[in-house]
Amino acid sequence: MAEAKQSTAKKTKETGGVKKAVTTTKRKASQAKKTKVKKVKLVKVDEKKQAVETTKVEKKQEQVITARMKRLSEKAASRAKEVEKKKVEPEFVASMKLTEIDSQIYTEEEYDTLLEMYEGTIQDIREGQIVSGKVLGVSRDDVIVDVGFKSEGLIAINEFPEPINIAVGDEIEVYLEQIEDQNGQLILSKSKADFMKVWDQIKEVHDSGDLIQGKLARRIKGGMIVDINGVDAFLPGSQISLRQVPDFDALIGQMMEFKIIKLNRNRRNIVVSRRVVLEEEREEKRSLLLKDISVGQVREGVVKNITDFGVFIDLAGVDGLLHITDMSWGRIKHPSEVVTLGETISVKILDFDEKTSRISLGLKQLSPYPWENIEEKYPIGKKVPGKVVSITDYGAFVELEKGVEGLIHISEMSWTQHIKHPSKIMNVNDTIDAVVLSVDRENEKISLGIKQMEPDPWETIDEKYPIGKVVNGKVRNLTAFGSFVELEEGIDGLIHISDMSWTKRIQHPSELMKKGDNIEVKILRIDHENRRISLGLKQLQDDPWPDIAKKYSPGSECLGTISRVLDRGVMVELDDEVEGFVPTTQMGKPDLENPGQAFSEGEQIPLQVIELDKQAHKVVLSVQAYYKKREQVELDEFIASHPTRTISMGDAVTVDTPKPETAEAETGGAAPESGETARETPETVSEETAEIPILDAGISESAETKPAETESAEETSAEESDSEEEKPKENPETE
Repeated sequence: MAEAKQSTAKKTKETGGVKKAVTTTKRKASQAKKTKVKKVKLVKVDEKKQAVETTKVEKKQEQVITARMKRLSEKAASRAKEVEKKKVEPEFVASMKLTEIDSQIYTEEEYDTLLEMYEGTIQDIREGQIVSGKVLGVSRDDVIVDVGFKSEGLIAINEFPEPINIAVGDEIEVYLEQIEDQNGQLILSKSKADFMKVWDQIKEVHDSGDLIQGKLARRIKGGMIVDINGVDAFLPGSQISLRQVPDFDALIGQMMEFKIIKLNRNRRNIVVSRRVVLEEEREEKRSLLLKDISVGQVREGVVKNITDFGVFIDLAGVDGLLHITDMSWGRIKHPSEVVTLGETISVKILDFDEKTSRISLGLKQLSPYPWENIEEKYPIGKKVPGKVVSITDYGAFVELEKGVEGLIHISEMSWTQHIKHPSKIMNVNDTIDAVVLSVDRENEKISLGIKQMEPDPWETIDEKYPIGKVVNGKVRNLTAFGSFVELEEGIDGLIHISDMSWTKRIQHPSELMKKGDNIEVKILRIDHENRRISLGLKQLQDDPWPDIAKKYSPGSECLGTISRVLDRGVMVELDDEVEGFVPTTQMGKPDLENPGQAFSEGEQIPLQVIELDKQAHKVVLSVQAYYKKREQVELDEFIASHPTRTISMGDAVTVDTPKPETAEAETGGAAPESGETARETPETVSEETAEIPILDAGISESAETKPAETESAEETSAEESDSEEEKPKENPETE
């Protein structure tokens, strides 16, 4: 049994005429049988499905063929009717059998007539030709065209320049690209037909260099499309105009002349240029203009471009520059205030350079020169109205009329007020009245003033403030050399530091007063030319120096308190607030180089007057002269009580070196003249006495004896410290 199951059966199988031995078991044979049955069933099912599908496809094809044949038969019938109208109608019979047709005999004339009728229904067309067709239908994307072939052709609607004008029944010419494609469709093109029709004309125009008319159809990237007899040509953006065009869309629909600059038939590429045409026209106009142009002519031009420095004017193809300074006699900030872009204006030829072909133009030269007879229109002293057009640090410019301006300097704005800036009293566009001060026609300058509209208070200053009068004032400013006191608004006087005290040595005015104090002063002097008033504070009291001269006559003895230690001596304070000076050589200590090494402030020392100058208000004293009348023992005790000590460098600088204002105060604000050496006492004063500085303890006559230049410099410095300096007048044109 096992052997029977494992036995093999040899079978022969024919495959392509060749016998092969196949060895199988019963199990495999049964499985193969089942598989074969399944495959047969599947194949039968697939064959049924395929047969059904094939039947459906055949029915569809028959329907398509039937519909196409029906359309073709209808077309043939319609064409036959048209031919029948033109031809002689042959005779027809009501009915005829096929056997009768075969036996029917036609004459040659009848046969030719039938052949012509048949040929009239068929049009001979070839690929690559332009054929005539009829519009059968128009859809959203395509146009159906019949060209007499067995099938119609479809043309994309975007190939038509004006799709809205296409109507069924229109006769059009199309280009036959392919009779049948893979779908059996007829391939037609309207754009290629248009291109082929006008290509010869375009090529002829290109070869001859002539111009051709075209219409700007639409805008694309990089330029525009131009319609030339139904053919699209490309117009680059750089070739549209001589200058950059801001808005391409504004040109759509315009007809222009173009020049063809590039052709490519295979790519159907046509490039045109409008710029070349404009350049040629401009060059022709330019050559004609340059022949006739001359300086002094008046011509019309169009404003082509506006810049900050002027305007470019197109003079019939030639550009000229109208500078901003030649646009108006008056003041303008920008050319756009006078002209606008595209405006037609008349200008005058000012200059013409034949080598560079540059033309300078003028607009203001067409109007009269406003500075002509200016002296007659604006005589000196005349009151005139004007408009403030500009304000600077040094004054204000006022427009009297178009092209005529005057300057009101800051110094001509007020008699008394200290004006720091013109904007404090006026603004731009203000209308003011002024007085003509001077006229310079050559330099086109007029000086004006507004303070002249009121009386000058300095003309009556003597009556209001006579010399010697005591008045009240307010301290307005303090300086190192004095203080300024305001007597009334705009009128100040100066109290010099030497006129503050008869006896006390003032180092700074702040020792006696502060800013804002109300004080009484005395009028000492009035300078009309420089408009200055000198005031005095010490003059409110009687001069004590006649009594001081009696009390401190040369040879008299007294005690003094050291108030300051200087490098050449010490200042001592006596009774009645009188200060005196003790030179280093008169301090009673031999070989003393610096008084600060042995003496200090606040120390009291015995003294003898060796010199007194009542006019210069100075007292010179000596310790050495005091002890000359004493015993040697007393002098030794004095020297022993003032031992010499060593001082540091910093102390030496602090103690020995006087401040600049201190030295100035000691000298009374001015150095003595060569003839004003101190009077010497032969028995008490050594040769060093001649080197003693003049110690002016508030000289009463100092204000009168100091040079005018010094006072002027001091008052000028005071004005500068008060931030009220005035800039020099400048040319109105230098603004």
